Amino acid sequence: MELQPAPDIDKEVKNLIEILSLDYLNHRRIFCFRSHGSTSRARARIWGLPRIFLIALGCQPAYCIEVISEKFDRLSEKDKQYTLIHELMHIPKNFSGALVSHLIRNMSKVNILLKKLYE
Repeated sequence: MELQPAPDIDKEVKNLIEILSLDYLNHRRIFCFRSHGSTSRARARIWGLPRIFLIALGCQPAYCIEVISEKFDRLSEKDKQYTLIHELMHIPKNFSGALVSHLIRNMSKVNILLKKLYE
C-alpha cells in the first residue's frame, strides 16, 4: 500500500470544518492522505494518536484521515463529503487524540450536517 499527502482532501476538510462550524476541530492538526493499493472495503478511515504516544513524544493531539483511492475517488461529490463528515465525527469534542466509536449518538449527526451543507 502506498500513501501520499492529499492536499485536495485537506482543503475539503478545512472547508467542511468552516462551513459546518465545527469549531472544536483544529484543522491544522488533521492531516489527510490518499492510499493506493489497499484491499480494505472502507472508503476512508481516521487514525488518532493515543494519549500514551502524545506523552511519550511530547506532542499535541493529531489525526490522520486516509481516503482509499480505489473506493473514495469514484464517489460522487456528495458521497465524498458524507464520508469526510463521517470521519470527522470520530474526533471527540475535546480533540484529545482519541476516537469516538460508531456507537455514540454523535455519529447520527452526519446526515444533519450534510443537510446543513446543502442548504
